[in-house]
Amino acid sequence: MTLEQFRETFLEEPGYLNYASIGPVSATVRAELRAEYDALSRMRFGAGDRTQTHDDRLADAVSAMTGHPAANIIAQPNTSTALLRVMFALDGHVVMSRNEFPSLPVAAVRAQTALDRLSITWIDGDDVRVAPEILTRALNDEVTAVAVSLVDARTGHRADLGAIREVIGDRILIVDAIQGAGVVDAAYEAADVVATGGQKWLRAGWGTGFLSFSDRALERLDPVISGYTGTPEYEPWGHVPQPASGEALAFTTSGPDYVAEARLAAAIEEVNDVGIDQIEDAVLDRVGEVIEMLDSVDLPVVSPRSGAEQSGIVVVRPDEGRLAALGAALHNTGLTTTSRQGAVRFSIHAGTGDPTLRMLKQALLVYRSSYDT
Repeated sequence: MTLEQFRETFLEEPGYLNYASIGPVSATVRAELRAEYDALSRMRFGAGDRTQTHDDRLADAVSAMTGHPAANIIAQPNTSTALLRVMFALDGHVVMSRNEFPSLPVAAVRAQTALDRLSITWIDGDDVRVAPEILTRALNDEVTAVAVSLVDARTGHRADLGAIREVIGDRILIVDAIQGAGVVDAAYEAADVVATGGQKWLRAGWGTGFLSFSDRALERLDPVISGYTGTPEYEPWGHVPQPASGEALAFTTSGPDYVAEARLAAAIEEVNDVGIDQIEDAVLDRVGEVIEMLDSVDLPVVSPRSGAEQSGIVVVRPDEGRLAALGAALHNTGLTTTSRQGAVRFSIHAGTGDPTLRMLKQALLVYRSSYDT
């Protein structure tokens, strides 16, 4: 698949700049969903068996993305559920920023409270980046794990996973990849655990996600949240075996949603086919155009300007008293964005087209005219 063919799978109307909240389902995923439900509604002989092959299909697609063995990958309904499983499996001391998206810190505190075997060192301060030099100051001999977001949801800052790995040594590195999966060319091989949902940049819809483990993670994590499918036996009637030792299977609680697996597999296969480097380049080109537009009307851009730290997220923090005017201009022009805590977030994908950028330019002209008057 070429980049242009990939762009043709974007079905949303012009004006959409909110992939960091929800990615409109792609044409590929929509076709996959229709085919699956058509097969399940007719249920011809063998249809059920074929549907269950999506478990392996998803694992293969994720393995190509993360570099982890296919046997180390399981489906998840969303990122938050995946992170809860991982945090409850930790034993020791984890370092993370208090400013991470709530999925991470809430999961860590819940595990700490429930099991009393996990302690947390919080990284505090105005700088929300979890950079190697910041981590260095937080590390000590007691630290067994580090948890980070691949991309910060509020600033768009991209973590350097390779550099973080060099700093933390053989400690477990847990990555919440929801704001980067499918759009950022990340060094996933540096991570021990990659957790993400597929409803944002991957455009696979709600109810999709995965957990991808390194061999080291499976050796060290204790699968506390583990159901009957997480045992070495198929349907263990009459007794309760221990979880499957050292296997990703141990972190499952029930059978997967095979249709959700099909949707996510289709989305990731497409990304792998195009090439994540090609997609990232296209995204960052558009990000550069958006930043130029924002600069032209003197909107303070607080997201990164360096390509190495950028993602598909661009954030502005208008001067005091100007947020409402910007919000009105964007809304009245038909642009979908996110506003929170005094900032406006624009999220740009490879399929963000010229009509959307023209709408943004028009909205910014309206904003500037209201400021000038």
